[in-house]
Amino acid sequence: MTARCYCGASRLTLDKPPHTVAYCHCEDCRRWTGAPVAAFAAFDRSDVIEQLPTAFRGALGVERWTCPTCHAPLAAAFDYIPDQIYVPVGIMDQADTLIPELHSHAGNALPWLHIDDDLPRADASARDALKTVAE
Repeated sequence: MTARCYCGASRLTLDKPPHTVAYCHCEDCRRWTGAPVAAFAAFDRSDVIEQLPTAFRGALGVERWTCPTCHAPLAAAFDYIPDQIYVPVGIMDQADTLIPELHSHAGNALPWLHIDDDLPRADASARDALKTVAE
C-alpha cells in the first residue's frame, strides 16, 4: 500500500493492508485534516517502510506527522494504542478500496453531516474497538 502528500515530496509505503478503516468525527481530526469528517486507515507502526518526518504533538496524547514541504497530513498516533499509526485515507493511493468499518467520536459529528450507513458508532474514541483490531 502506498500514500503520498499533496505535493508528492512525502511518500509512505506500507507492508500490509490496514487493520481497519474508521471515520473520526472529533474536532481535533477535523481541524487537522480540514474536512468535516476524517477517515483513517490503521496500520502497525512497523508496517511503515519510509522514515516519517519529525512528529509534533497538538492535542494531548496525539502525535502527528505532516509533510515538511506542503504540510499535508501524513499520519497520526495515539498514546492509548502505541503500536498503531493512522494514515488519512485521502492520501492513500488505494483510497477507493479502503472502506470504513466504524465511526469514532460520533457524538461530535457536525449536526448537518449525515452519513447514511449502518456502521458501528462510538460516541467517544472507539478505543476498545481499535485496540481489539490491533491485537
